[in-house]
Amino acid sequence: MSLSPSNETLTELVLENAVVGYDGKAIVTEASFQLGEGEIGCLLGPSGCGKSTLLRAIAGFEPLISGSIQVNNKTISDENHTLSPEKRQIGMVFQDIALFPHLTIAQNVAFGLTDWAKQEADERVDYLLNLVGLSGFQSRYPHSLSGGQQQRVALARAIAPKPKLLLMDEPFSGLDAKLREDLVPEIRAILKHENMSALLVTHDQMEAFAMADIVSVMDAGEIHQTGKPYDIYHQSKTRFVAEFIGHGDFLPSTVCGVNCVHSDLGEIQGDLNHGLEDNLAVDLLVRPDDILHDDDSEFLGEIVSKWFRGSHFLYRVKLASGKKVYCFASSHHNHQVGQSIGLTVNLDHLVLFPR
Repeated sequence: MSLSPSNETLTELVLENAVVGYDGKAIVTEASFQLGEGEIGCLLGPSGCGKSTLLRAIAGFEPLISGSIQVNNKTISDENHTLSPEKRQIGMVFQDIALFPHLTIAQNVAFGLTDWAKQEADERVDYLLNLVGLSGFQSRYPHSLSGGQQQRVALARAIAPKPKLLLMDEPFSGLDAKLREDLVPEIRAILKHENMSALLVTHDQMEAFAMADIVSVMDAGEIHQTGKPYDIYHQSKTRFVAEFIGHGDFLPSTVCGVNCVHSDLGEIQGDLNHGLEDNLAVDLLVRPDDILHDDDSEFLGEIVSKWFRGSHFLYRVKLASGKKVYCFASSHHNHQVGQSIGLTVNLDHLVLFPR
């Protein structure tokens, strides 16, 4: 699987069959991907899947057992050589922020600019603090800033030396949900403004989808699928990806044509040629947004549970067959548990797994 840039961009990061581990035991196996100039990628997966280990190998903190890592067409790691972290032109933003408490905000941001002329360094610090919305904070100390402000300073410090690549290891996990929701798109906009390639590690899919141009989903040391967030959600390639990303159900179904299946939802025509033979028994992936509430529909389901999400309800409904699926409904349609409601199937992407 690969994180692939468009043909119009330079390739900043290339991993080829990278194997990373400890004491000769592989933790990450055969990881291959590419990240283009100005692209933001993400390693997404549950805790313990190997994503942070892979990021540490890219940073230079872990050697490779085999394979290679290149940055800007230069090999920085292979099984025989590991370039030291400080020589990789790679910036890092950590989960714990790790600002220097005894240094001012300006001194923190300027920490990696010791080789710059003082005037140029001062101009870079002022420019970045203005970019991250902290102009005028130069003389303050980290303890006087909020968590979101500290994370902005950490980002400014990491990108100040203009690294070839920025690595971010769960940088928002210590922040509350509302602050994360506001900060993630702001950080993305800053990176895009700087045209900086970046790779994020997270277990939070909403964070990944909001930040990244392209996502690699990992489990048990393996990259299961790489693609744009929309494709990862709607065209999951493995059962793990289908189950890990969003809500979903698997309905027993039967293939009835090149883009058709028959299920408890009826006969469904999709827009993808699944390439499976007729009459094959399969499981059909059904997302909550594939089934919508419709008062005028004669196809009914019984509400067995409900969650109010502000703009909408997420209903769990039981079909006539006894199978249960999720259903979206406008928040104006407040129905009760036990009530039967009309359903409309809006399933364009047929994601099927042979049973």
